[in-house]
Amino acid sequence: MGGGAAAATPKPNPNPKLLSLNPNWAQLQQRLQAGRPNKPSPAIDADAKTLTESVLGKRKERPVSEPEASPPYALTPTSSDMSLTNVLAMDCEMVGVSSQGSKNALGRVTLVNSWGNVVYDEYVRPVEHIVDFRTKISGIRPKNMKKAKEFWAVQKEVAELIKGRILVGHALHNDLKVLLLGHPKRDMRDTSDYEPFLREGRRRALKDLAAQILGVKIQQNEHCPVEDARAAMFIYNRYKKEWEKCIKKRFKLKEKLKNRRKKKSEAASKPDAPNDLS
Repeated sequence: MGGGAAAATPKPNPNPKLLSLNPNWAQLQQRLQAGRPNKPSPAIDADAKTLTESVLGKRKERPVSEPEASPPYALTPTSSDMSLTNVLAMDCEMVGVSSQGSKNALGRVTLVNSWGNVVYDEYVRPVEHIVDFRTKISGIRPKNMKKAKEFWAVQKEVAELIKGRILVGHALHNDLKVLLLGHPKRDMRDTSDYEPFLREGRRRALKDLAAQILGVKIQQNEHCPVEDARAAMFIYNRYKKEWEKCIKKRFKLKEKLKNRRKKKSEAASKPDAPNDLS
């Protein structure tokens, strides 16, 4: 998980070659449209239609479905289904950039589906020079940068994958921050913020939640984003029914209050009827 100082927003990459990605974008786009929960994804630039085999590979299509019951308390996939489910879990590992290496930059990002299968996993070459690989925590080494993708390419791919889907993670604001992406709050399920998981109002570490809820030990040494993303997903699956009820209730109340304020505002702005003096 990443945290700390925010990285300076890099300028958009002027080089269109960075967005050509690799030769299999069209297949990914087809899977995105097939797995989209609501409306199909809008068309993507013609020069960026080559990605999926490197992301998902040539795999047999399976019906998209969500787990009905909680998975076993172990960090192994609970199905061979490799599809892009309506819920994805994400975890990012950061490296240090800037003169002192104190700024966070994306070094690796992983997405797993509802079953815990990896649907995306890439090392990332930041826009700025890496000063500190933070290997003891991130697990990232200089050799990993040899086949790393450019930041702008990864950002584009991840944005397309999570669009219109529920996103699960731990301290998701940190991961989205280094990706320079946003996500609708209504579609975020953050294990660091879910009220039943708080201890005396304070957030708890993912490894503590994994130990208590799943009965597994994680982050003993170097962090593994695959392991962390699976832990967050399986914790969410364990409490999915209650969690979704809570989300629905919260946003229903917000909508009710919003409508009430709107009516009051409209009533206050209405001109008073003129007095009949005749």
